[in-house]
Amino acid sequence: MGQGRYVARIGWVGALALLGACASSGGRDYSGMSFSDTPLEGKVIWNDLVTEDGAAARRFYGSLFGWTYEQTVSAGGRPYSLARAGGIYVAGIVEAPRPAGGLSITRWVPYFSVADVDASVARASALGGRAEIAPRNVPLGRIAVVTDTEQAVIGLVRSRIGDPDDATTRAAPGRVVWHELPSNDPSQAANFMREVTALVPRDIARRGGTYTMLASGGIERAGILKNPGANWQPQWLTHFGVEDPAAAAQRAVQLGGKLLLAPSPELREGTVAVITDPGGAILVLHKLGAPT
Repeated sequence: MGQGRYVARIGWVGALALLGACASSGGRDYSGMSFSDTPLEGKVIWNDLVTEDGAAARRFYGSLFGWTYEQTVSAGGRPYSLARAGGIYVAGIVEAPRPAGGLSITRWVPYFSVADVDASVARASALGGRAEIAPRNVPLGRIAVVTDTEQAVIGLVRSRIGDPDDATTRAAPGRVVWHELPSNDPSQAANFMREVTALVPRDIARRGGTYTMLASGGIERAGILKNPGANWQPQWLTHFGVEDPAAAAQRAVQLGGKLLLAPSPELREGTVAVITDPGGAILVLHKLGAPT
């Protein structure tokens, strides 16, 4: 968030990773997972980390969250790692070199389940967003990557094997537990997500001002808040479950990460810490059981 403006057209990197690795069913062990027969519209069903140093990222997240990895190669020939936590596939790590111009593209990218990828991309474009990766078929379904009007990147997925259900993705240490977008225009961002992903926005009042919950089928899937930093580029933040955010943040720093916001009573009652990994990707350490 404090890393300056990113170029808009970076989403293709994560999409190519999905095309080449996560999208392939060959040799994958799904025995510990269960899947919904119908799309869980609006749910994030996959997350990719785009990084310049895959080895450093694997060491960091493996030590911090206990992840194990399966190595493969993306469609673009880049090394790609599938991360597992407790027998569940939780994320992918794709290596990508820094582009000309020197701006880092390191970040987490969420992929939202939608009923119709092509229709969602068309709505995103009509609202002023842009298709970074046009809809295309992959072995496990159909995907696209878009940016909204503030250049926040999201992936769109329609899976042929079904979406990991909520029992599979329940909160646990080292798993993704929430996603949220600090936006310069929360109302516009909420409308974009409603039209593109079918998530239904609902504003609530809490410390720090209005927060917009995004829900589908009565289940809260993500959130949007007013961007707290004038110079912070809006981007989706991925929250990972931990038992103790303060201890996890301290461990992250020891592993080469940086502490951006320490747990404090003023920051969601001390239930979160905001850090970067060694490559600069921002993530949130979220106390298990704490409200989103």
